[in-house]
Amino acid sequence: MSWAAHELETYVLQKHLKTRASYVAMLFGVLLPDLFTKLPVYGINVGKSSFLKAGTPFRYHRGWPGVGFTHTLFFSAVVALLVLRITRQRAWFIGVLLGGWSHVFTDVFDSAGTMVFFPFSTQHYSAGMWGYAAQAGRYGDAAAYYSSLGGVWDFFWLCMVVFTARTVLRADYFVDVVVPNDPFWPWVRRRFALSPRVMLALYRSFFVYGSSRIFGWFLWSRVFNPQRGTQVLDWTWRGPHWISAVSFPWPGFAVFAENTARGAIALTAFFVVVWWLLGRHLWSNAGVAAAGLVHEASS
Repeated sequence: MSWAAHELETYVLQKHLKTRASYVAMLFGVLLPDLFTKLPVYGINVGKSSFLKAGTPFRYHRGWPGVGFTHTLFFSAVVALLVLRITRQRAWFIGVLLGGWSHVFTDVFDSAGTMVFFPFSTQHYSAGMWGYAAQAGRYGDAAAYYSSLGGVWDFFWLCMVVFTARTVLRADYFVDVVVPNDPFWPWVRRRFALSPRVMLALYRSFFVYGSSRIFGWFLWSRVFNPQRGTQVLDWTWRGPHWISAVSFPWPGFAVFAENTARGAIALTAFFVVVWWLLGRHLWSNAGVAAAGLVHEASS
């Protein structure tokens, strides 16, 4: 799993999108897979007791049976269609869909990976760049992540924002691009009487949050961690090798290729059918609703 990349990659997506998309919806989409599933990964620890903790965190978090279906293209697409039906906002549909899918592909890089083509295949896809270590608890996971290429991955996304997408953090970009693409901002301004400065601070807050997590947890793991002497930096692939990284069994190339072909074809066909029967009508209705709002605002 990623500790800060999910918060930062939304700004990069915002910068490079060539269509209208809600930043708030994108943020919701990118956080959704972990929003209601992350607690049992670490559990609640009180003294030496642990509550609500999954017996095998990586199987619960990424597997099936388990809640691994939340880290799939299928899940994000279903939620995006529900959001389109409820909000009748195309920008929200696009935001939720892209945010959720970016989470799925980001988590492919750890050793546990994700079931990209679920429910038509439970094959896991993993680049194995760093070891999934949630079984070591929150602090053990943090130490492993920020002593491995996982920390480099987070820093990569921070650099992507700072050096390739920093314009999205500017006040004029927020006013000229972010606010007009999302009815959330006018609504929250009216509902809570927020000033433009406060809204801008809210928009920037996840960049601050993600950046703070990177530097805060890296400093803890490399400076304040009492076990830092044995938990050394290890920037080799699938590191760090002082933690027992977990992963799902490799089925062999032939089975992997079969699962991939079946899953990709079936999921694509499913998306086409659902879009033809339902999605295009919801999309058209959202366009009518948007035209009505524009007409009402101009009259």
